[in-house]
Amino acid sequence: MWRPPERIRYASQTGRIPSREEAERSLLFSPLEEGRLSLAQRTWVPAMVPWRATEDGFVSDAVVAWYERLARSRPGAIVVEATGIRDVPSGPLLRIGHDRYIEGLKKLVHAVRQASGHKTRLFIQIIDFLTIRRRPEPEKFFERFLHVTEAHRHAVGDESATDTEVRARLFALGESGWKQALTAREFESLMQGYRDRVTDEELPHIRDLPKSLPPLFAAAARRAEAAGFDGVELHYAHAYTMASFLSRTNTRKDGYGGPPDKRLRLPLEVFAAVRVSVRPDFVVGCRFLAEECIEGGNEPDETPAIGAAFATAGMDFVSTSRGGKFEDAARPAVNAAAYPYTGPSGYECMPQFISDARGPFGRNAAPTRAIRDAIRAAGLRTPVVCTGGVHNFEMAESWLAEGVCDVVGAARQSLADPDWTLKISLGRGAEVRTCEFTNYCEALDQKHKVVTCQLWDKLDLHAAGALRSPDGKRRLVAPDWPG
Repeated sequence: MWRPPERIRYASQTGRIPSREEAERSLLFSPLEEGRLSLAQRTWVPAMVPWRATEDGFVSDAVVAWYERLARSRPGAIVVEATGIRDVPSGPLLRIGHDRYIEGLKKLVHAVRQASGHKTRLFIQIIDFLTIRRRPEPEKFFERFLHVTEAHRHAVGDESATDTEVRARLFALGESGWKQALTAREFESLMQGYRDRVTDEELPHIRDLPKSLPPLFAAAARRAEAAGFDGVELHYAHAYTMASFLSRTNTRKDGYGGPPDKRLRLPLEVFAAVRVSVRPDFVVGCRFLAEECIEGGNEPDETPAIGAAFATAGMDFVSTSRGGKFEDAARPAVNAAAYPYTGPSGYECMPQFISDARGPFGRNAAPTRAIRDAIRAAGLRTPVVCTGGVHNFEMAESWLAEGVCDVVGAARQSLADPDWTLKISLGRGAEVRTCEFTNYCEALDQKHKVVTCQLWDKLDLHAAGALRSPDGKRRLVAPDWPG
């Protein structure tokens, strides 16, 4: 993963620990009632992919155990991990692209309801993603994947050469020669692995995305409703399809790219299709990027208008993230796929304890506050969820008091200690297992290994009933808190 050159070491802090009485009076533990969104408290566990689904995308016992453990502390809301809306192979990622997935999702919902005493609202994040392939071996790329053109014959200096001869001569050039002889897209496919872009309008399946995606998202939302979820979070963030439509880098010429209103068109059409497909009280919100953090991407001067457009359209909440793009991802190893959290934008999404002068905590707060201000200036009360490095009561409470957001999301801190907000609410914040932001979890995610936290995955490893990783070396859920 990319690291900032400044290399300043930071330590997470427990901050000021409130008494039980102070916690009861706090904003963090106050209810939220706004439109369809009703929360018992303003704590939010964002979507995290823990890689526990089956290879066919079904809910496993380990998935149920993961969410049941998070639910025991009764946070205001839990968002289930990014779940694919297409019925296509995608490895151990949850899917919701067919009715056969509903029964497993019902088991997950039931477990959360029971563990939280029906106090926690449960949403599921639904996602679309485009084709991405592993970085090929160079010889295989030139032999099998490269479409030979006259430009390639010119590059090797032989206009009469056969395709086989051109491929062999190109391969012999080496990396410095490849960069000169290939187009930018061909060189990227060779060095990063091929991936579809929303701007590849010459490809029929890409050209037809504005027609195909609204019904796919709507069908997924109906399945979420049938499974018993309280709502869906439309995944409009990071390196995936809908975020790419929103991005300034989207130059489609069919009315779905270019100016901001055109780039908003498909995200709003997807939302409209979902909204009319579910019952009136079913919550529909989205997660999008407060800042893309890539060259030519959306910056904080444009994202407040995006948030206001979503609120005006009637979304029940907006949740912000930042970065996590393919455009600046590190070059993967041969036979590995690019990972969108390895470049500078990936660092912005998941910064670690070694950081720059800004530090790793709260990097998303200022742009999120601008988004919330724009929504309020439009006369709307749509709740805004902010995540990004929050790990103690003091930070969370200040965000709410200062108008950064209406709900505070904490991913890595919830992974480090699923009971952290419960402990604080009981006046026992000194017992919180505070995230150290080493990104141990992120390294596991990058390898698509089951995600755990180094602060607990070796504790009571052989306790009766402890679920363990396939190699038996890590437990899959945090130990129970006896409090």
